Amino acid sequence: MALQCGIVGLPNVGKSTLFNALTSAKALAANYPFATKEPNLGVITVPDPRLDKLASLVNPQKILPTTIEILDIAGLIKGAAQGEGLGNQFLGNIRTVDAIIHVVRCFVDDNVIHVDGNVDPVRDKEIIDYELLLKDLETVEKRVQKAKKDAKGGDKAAVKALENITALLEHMEAGKPARSFDTQEKEEYITLLKELSLLTAKPILYVCNVDEASVHEGNDMVKALEKAIEGENAELIMVSAAIEADIADMDSKEERDEFLEMMGLEEPGVNLVIQASYKLLNLITYFTVGVKEVRAWTVLKDAPAPKAAAAIHTDFEKGFIRAEVMKYDDFVSLGSESAVREAGKLGVQGKEYKVQDGDIMHFLFNV
Repeated sequence: MALQCGIVGLPNVGKSTLFNALTSAKALAANYPFATKEPNLGVITVPDPRLDKLASLVNPQKILPTTIEILDIAGLIKGAAQGEGLGNQFLGNIRTVDAIIHVVRCFVDDNVIHVDGNVDPVRDKEIIDYELLLKDLETVEKRVQKAKKDAKGGDKAAVKALENITALLEHMEAGKPARSFDTQEKEEYITLLKELSLLTAKPILYVCNVDEASVHEGNDMVKALEKAIEGENAELIMVSAAIEADIADMDSKEERDEFLEMMGLEEPGVNLVIQASYKLLNLITYFTVGVKEVRAWTVLKDAPAPKAAAAIHTDFEKGFIRAEVMKYDDFVSLGSESAVREAGKLGVQGKEYKVQDGDIMHFLFNV
């Protein structure tokens, strides 16, 4: 499942530095706008201690974690919606991703220039919001015009469609992103947003790039941004890209662990970004366990068993018969598949079963 998160932000906010730390890629992280002129794509593993625990019990030949893709997109400036800077390229690239990681600068450093002269995370957020909103308004306004034509004859369905799209337009004309449009108990609104594929409807994670001193408690800039995104249905975390860059350059796990302990951190900030991105995409993990490999698989939350099987191979979905399911906690506490079977803890599930995070599964199929 090649789901993508796109890292966005104004120039010089630390997004390419964070991308490098996430992927160990060598995207250019330079102190001037548009250092990243082509999107950089990295495939990153999702850290999951459960995978290591299962491997320690089974001792497989291979251990395969699950992954997501991260796209580092060129910096955006005011006027992008009209093609300023790398605006058209930026907007084209962001349209392809499933979710957005918006890196916002929340530190002051006179040695790192800011494209607008001073650091103001709320203003920086609003610049990108405005440019994305402008493009979305173009899309919605075109749909409104079409809906008006369709509704002229008085067809009830067409009139209702016009009401729905007009409500969305009014919401966005008030400067609000599509993701905050109230879709509760409105299935037609959900369908409408899916059809339009709006930029501001994509789930978003705000990553506050803070200085070393603020990595634990944050600072006034972080608090201001937290207030600014209230009601937006978005997530926010804090990371120091400078610290993450140092960690990425360390050769050994022991060195990294010692550094993390010295900094008072339980794990690298990039782990938080990856885990939050995974959650943002509404994903869960199930496992397959055997002597050849212990592997983590990505599936959408509440996916039925046949769809989960398709992550392994489409034939598994086509010829799905049933799934044998063990719970992670049972497997760990009892120590093996045979012990789980003997304890009567192995469940046999059909096509309607919704896969749960941490399930250990074997699929029976016939094509």
